[in-house]
Amino acid sequence: MTSSRTGRDIHGDGVNIAARLEALAEPGGICVSRVVRDQVRDKLAFSFEDMGEQQVKNIARPLRVHRVVLGERPGSLEATTETSAKPALALPDKPSIAVLPFQNMSGDPEQDYFADGMVEEIITALSRIRWLFVIARNSSFTYKGEAIDMRRVGRELGVRYVLEGSVRKGGNRLRITAQLIEAKTGGHLWADRFDGSMEDVFELQDKVAISVAGAIEPTLQAVEVQRSAGRPTNDLTAYELFLRARPIYSTLSREGVGSALQLLKRGLERDPGYGPALSLAARCHLRFYLDGWATNFEMERAQASDLARRALEMARDDPVVLADAAYVLAELGESIDAMIALTDRALALNPSYAHGWFRSGAVRVHAGDYDLAIEHVETSLRLSPRERLGAPFSVIGSAHFFAGRFEKAAPQLLLAIQEHSTHPWPFRFLASCYAHMGRLDEARDIIKRLRTFTPEVAPSHVPWRKPEQRELLLSGLRLAVAELT
Repeated sequence: MTSSRTGRDIHGDGVNIAARLEALAEPGGICVSRVVRDQVRDKLAFSFEDMGEQQVKNIARPLRVHRVVLGERPGSLEATTETSAKPALALPDKPSIAVLPFQNMSGDPEQDYFADGMVEEIITALSRIRWLFVIARNSSFTYKGEAIDMRRVGRELGVRYVLEGSVRKGGNRLRITAQLIEAKTGGHLWADRFDGSMEDVFELQDKVAISVAGAIEPTLQAVEVQRSAGRPTNDLTAYELFLRARPIYSTLSREGVGSALQLLKRGLERDPGYGPALSLAARCHLRFYLDGWATNFEMERAQASDLARRALEMARDDPVVLADAAYVLAELGESIDAMIALTDRALALNPSYAHGWFRSGAVRVHAGDYDLAIEHVETSLRLSPRERLGAPFSVIGSAHFFAGRFEKAAPQLLLAIQEHSTHPWPFRFLASCYAHMGRLDEARDIIKRLRTFTPEVAPSHVPWRKPEQRELLLSGLRLAVAELT
């Protein structure tokens, strides 16, 4: 029987999908698509186990499939009875996460070893993030083979977030999926998938672990910032004040950096030895010094240097503090070899730290190692592709500029300006770049835009130490300014 309007079988794809899902179910079991799960999950007395994406016959795109787990719905009588004997653990005083055993969707028991190894690598990578509380493998693996209720896991392990995933093998190819869930609500915060070959299985494990950790870090930072924003301002810890300061600083405007600095000062009054707040406060003073906003430049420079050194004293093995302090001191003219060593140490401690790769790239521009600087900044963008960051484009543009690759520098600097329309340095570089390219009308227009928010076209505080770097930048600016006189 066909529809007179479309000529297609009136049962359509729905029945076709249902038949394919029935074939995936265990004997006596039920599988449903994500659409069905989302429609009924809060209305029926059972929970769902995510089976990942499944490629089924006669359906063009993979389906997200969920197995129905009867009688185990969170909050049902059965679940309440089962868990009532286990009191909920108190949450730690910092973000907490458990990585559950990944499901082996391949039907090959030997792949259990790979899936378990994948989880161990991810746990190790996440453990390098100092501000994150990570549940040990021995605890999270007690859930292996069970139908998972995320809220139960959150209560029993005392964590705010849960990472789950699956591994599927097809021939010589592997597909790994991972998703980050807020345990209390069951809400999805992040998901991704990774494909690779069994021939490079250990390399694939490393790649996935670093990529997952790199994506989770900014995701959780953003969630924690939102959570902190809902708390009364008189009940904030040094950590929460730091969280609030970070996105405000990232505007790179005078007002934003100033507001961030005030929050950080409040945090340091509560905890004078809090390394991340010390290093971010140092970056705030650095911006006032370098961007021409200071009323007393030498005082801003001294405060930036003092805070960065205090941060290093408190850093121990914190890659965030090491990388930030190294960046500040490099901008202030300290030994470039020592600062490179500090950023290298930060990356050795946490290879998935996206901002650490960015800081390393920025420091290497000062060293004149332009290609490696670009490589490191591009690594930071791969690790955190969804984060809006103008500064990396500015660093890549400056590296191309100093290398004399003006045609490559200009597009990167334009991207930086689009992200941060009142940060002066990308404007200065772009104006100089256009002038060296002979595009003097465009250079003049950029200078006019720059002067709308700062009178300093060519500031006396130029952080690049190599004479040839300073002369290349300033000579282009002199050309651009000459066109206005």
